[in-house]
Amino acid sequence: MGTISLKLQKLGKRKINIIEIEVTNQIDTLRDLLQACVTSEVKKYNKQKTTLNLISFLTPAMMQDQSETGKIGFGDSENTNKADLEKSIETVLQGFADGLFVVFIEDEEIKNLDQKINLSAAAPITFLRLSFLTGTFW
Repeated sequence: MGTISLKLQKLGKRKINIIEIEVTNQIDTLRDLLQACVTSEVKKYNKQKTTLNLISFLTPAMMQDQSETGKIGFGDSENTNKADLEKSIETVLQGFADGLFVVFIEDEEIKNLDQKINLSAAAPITFLRLSFLTGTFW
């Protein structure tokens, strides 16, 4: 099917991350969209874990970019475990059910996992991560 652009945003933050995901199956519902997003990101993550970097070095431009975030590092990770696709899909579906994030397509909130959606090439898709205030009463 191609690629889809997603806008990822945290509530109360101005920064918006835009990512591209690879879509191989037809997307008819929000559940399909979430599964496609997770599948694409797990594939990227697992591919990164298998890539072997023999010599790590930083260019001055890389150090400048990293200094803006407050941490300069080589990007090496001791964790070589790969992500489990089924568990990751289960986690994102549970996160949506628990209200940890909301999804907007063309400024309309999608409230049900099995709600039919119509994705066009120009339709903006936004994932908004919610933050909860501490001290709430149960």
